[in-house]
Amino acid sequence: MTDIENEKIEIGLLLEAIYRKYGYDFRDYAKASIKRRILRHCNLSGLKTISELQHRILYNVQFFEALLMDFSINVTEMFRDPSFYGAIRESVLPVLKELPHIKIWHAGCSTGEEVYSMAILLKEADILDNTQIYATDFNEKIIKKAREGIYSLEKIKAYTTNYQKAGGNQSFADYYTAGNESAVMNKNLRANVVFADHNLVSDASFGEMDLIICRNVLIYFDRKLQDTAIGLFRESLPSGGFLCLGSKESLRFSIYSEDFEDVRIDEKIYRKKNSHG
Repeated sequence: MTDIENEKIEIGLLLEAIYRKYGYDFRDYAKASIKRRILRHCNLSGLKTISELQHRILYNVQFFEALLMDFSINVTEMFRDPSFYGAIRESVLPVLKELPHIKIWHAGCSTGEEVYSMAILLKEADILDNTQIYATDFNEKIIKKAREGIYSLEKIKAYTTNYQKAGGNQSFADYYTAGNESAVMNKNLRANVVFADHNLVSDASFGEMDLIICRNVLIYFDRKLQDTAIGLFRESLPSGGFLCLGSKESLRFSIYSEDFEDVRIDEKIYRKKNSHG
């Protein structure tokens, strides 16, 4: 048996151990991505084999939590891909405005930047007070950061530029309070936000949503797990509900692709078709 085959067995055993010990299921994550993160963690921890890593995570909860942070995909920013937010302003918010009450789900919200971005759009459309936002991620430490809404001033500079490119014409500084090195997002932006622990792999739907945003998460799942998540989103949307994916993601190859129509294919914004399911 080759070293590569042995490594594949070790990775499988590690992911099974994590699932059985802690309940986090990474077994159907994209193999190349999860392998990179495992090997990186071995290297940073000075461990020679994945089997050593498995032993450490089974007997050391703090070590596992550090690995979990490594498994969390936290590459995000406010108004990331400004043209996407421009498309939301143009093609989605006018439809949502007609609803008596709006429910939005940010799945895989990471440290919250995209949640606050959406809250700002809703505020500028004068529908934030009429909206309930559910912001979820599987990592409780990440959820805590999202709830706090504290970001470095260095990042805020870039976010201001993104906001302007996304069609924002207010003063972005009105949405946060600046300190010495960081900025705190205004409380009114998160007044209607519920930050919660939720795992797309194993947890059920929150109920019916008018808009679901899950950007740059599915690229880390294998095809089977992608369909599991998309099926969950399909179940959570009424006819006419919107689903937004990341720039490198698509419904094209999903078993549920026929259940959605393109709203803005360039920005990966879809709408659930009228159906009996």
